[in-house]
Amino acid sequence: MISIRSALLTIIPLTWALNTEAFAPSSSLVASTRTYKTSQLTKCYESKDANMTDEEREIAMEKALKAMTAFSNKYTENTGTYYCSDLSVPAVVIKGLAEHKVTLGAPLCPCRFYDDKEKEAKEGYWNCPCVPMRERHECHCMLFLTEDNDFAGKDTNISYEQVCKSCGGM
Repeated sequence: MISIRSALLTIIPLTWALNTEAFAPSSSLVASTRTYKTSQLTKCYESKDANMTDEEREIAMEKALKAMTAFSNKYTENTGTYYCSDLSVPAVVIKGLAEHKVTLGAPLCPCRFYDDKEKEAKEGYWNCPCVPMRERHECHCMLFLTEDNDFAGKDTNISYEQVCKSCGGM
């Protein structure tokens, strides 16, 4: 049987690993300006948390992390889906969603690369739950898995504390 780690490296796009901003420690997201290349132009925008103090950002992250954890638990319950058998997988995805909720104002999927995250967040296609998940129960992040998925565990609930512990704190 293939290991979860091997499958993740195979299934999840390489951009997940390259998109370190979504999974970086929160201190790296405090910078007030982000730059993204869009074709040959460079677009600069101010993130939603740009004017927050470290304390305000920490409070916002805690609130967003609790909200995204509660949302994820309710979504698994409502859709009959499960978390990955390795709970560190949904924990990291939930943290990425919370980071985007704070920085972009929307839970943009943290497992994809975007030329313009702000534009993608406004369009909503990749906001969690993304359109492929809502329409076909296909979650490329492995956050919400159908029972026939080889990596689906039995858990439909993850606690805020488990998310924090799996991500090395907030």
